[in-house]
Amino acid sequence: MAQSQPILSARGLTKEFSGFVAVDHVDLDIVEGEIHALIGPNGAGKTTCFNLLTKFLQPSSGEIRFDGHDITAFKPADIARLGLVRSFQISAVFPHLTALENVRIALQRARGDSFDFWRSDLVLRRYNDRARQLLADVGLSEFETRLASELSYGRKRALEIATTLALDPKMLLLDEPMAGMTAEDVGRISDLIRQVAQDRTVLMVEHNLSVVSSLSDRITVLAQGKVLAAGTYAEVSKNPRVIEAYIGTGHA
Repeated sequence: MAQSQPILSARGLTKEFSGFVAVDHVDLDIVEGEIHALIGPNGAGKTTCFNLLTKFLQPSSGEIRFDGHDITAFKPADIARLGLVRSFQISAVFPHLTALENVRIALQRARGDSFDFWRSDLVLRRYNDRARQLLADVGLSEFETRLASELSYGRKRALEIATTLALDPKMLLLDEPMAGMTAEDVGRISDLIRQVAQDRTVLMVEHNLSVVSSLSDRITVLAQGKVLAAGTYAEVSKNPRVIEAYIGTGHA
């Protein structure tokens, strides 16, 4: 079967901070419909690269393209409108609103409505069916009336993903989605990411290599700001340079 075309790509992506090169001429292709993981030892430049791709940082040089558009000079709001959405930053969770209300607000945003918290319940009720479907999709149906502040950490992450999905993204970018989670939550969110990726592309930065191995179609390994290796988990995990980079930093 022929490989799909990249939906997100970078060429020569570079970011320099006062003489320090954090990302150094990175070439990257994220194939449409796949889960792609960006990994590497501490200080590899993963977060900086992720921030460049999601336009929270502007590159010093290089080009970024998404879905046929040159987005190198775009702002985060611009790429969100194109369907490239960074979870946990674009999607804000309001702790003192219920799970249903959080998703409903995200749906208002997606449809361009103003955030009028004093609008009548009759006006807002039109969003309820879709909001409940999104909560069901992330396994939160029984928590729709629960305040976000009362949810467990893992379920808050699930709610954040639901609010992101309300924006109907073509591609979802996840920054360490498993950070700070219990084993039970890791399993739940892994299943959720797998489900979400059935009809959209996912790029994630993740430290949990067991999650990376089970979820990812392809992996790019960064070290010292450069691409060290790229391929499937089976390919990169046997790469001597990758093994050296991880063992050398005490990473399992």
